[in-house]
Amino acid sequence: MIRFICIVIFVVLFLILTFPVRVVEWFLHKSSPYASDISSLRIVQWAFKVILRITGVKTTVIGEENIPDEPVLFIGNHRSYFDILLTYSRCKRPTGYVAKKEMEKYPGLSSWMRRLHCLFLDRTNPKEGLKTILEAIDDIKNGISICIFPEGTRNRGEELTMLPFKDGALKIATKSGCAIIPVSMNNTADIFEKHFPKIKKTHVVIEYGKPIYPDELDKETKRHIGDYVQNVILETIHKNAELV
Repeated sequence: MIRFICIVIFVVLFLILTFPVRVVEWFLHKSSPYASDISSLRIVQWAFKVILRITGVKTTVIGEENIPDEPVLFIGNHRSYFDILLTYSRCKRPTGYVAKKEMEKYPGLSSWMRRLHCLFLDRTNPKEGLKTILEAIDDIKNGISICIFPEGTRNRGEELTMLPFKDGALKIATKSGCAIIPVSMNNTADIFEKHFPKIKKTHVVIEYGKPIYPDELDKETKRHIGDYVQNVILETIHKNAELV
């Protein structure tokens, strides 16, 4: 419980004390968008690393060398709020996450998210959902990587299972031509969700798969690319279960 309280205090202080920083970043973005993107990325990564240090989580990372130095679409399984901190703290280039629309209700947090090219998805409105996908495609074309969890919500089921993928997420790659990087995470729910509100020291495994270029797939596989990527992630989390 002490770790949970420490994290809450840190997050509140970060959002309050970095208000002037957000103002500076806004002005910097006007003159040098890329410099602003990188500085915002590093500031938030620092905060995420502090939070992860408070949790005491031990992370084994496999396959990070598979990520090419180009904008990509990260596709991951999703079992914990900490999935975002664990993966975003390792991004080497500007990366926007697709988050649920409800996150816009938190002013300080949503301001930082916009600075980081995050997109807010309205899951109840197909027209707005398509608009978000088109914005993500534009970001990829402008050099910004995108991360999305196509299960649509956190999977509260058994550890080595996944919810069905929402097909629209994969259109970001098929329409932009970018590489898909499968991100497979084991044991992340054991940090927090399995024993809410306690935060527990635990060991998680993250594996970045080899890039999948949609245009290099055969016609049938490309047609069912969501199933294909999901199977890659499922096989990987089953393989890595023995490591946690």
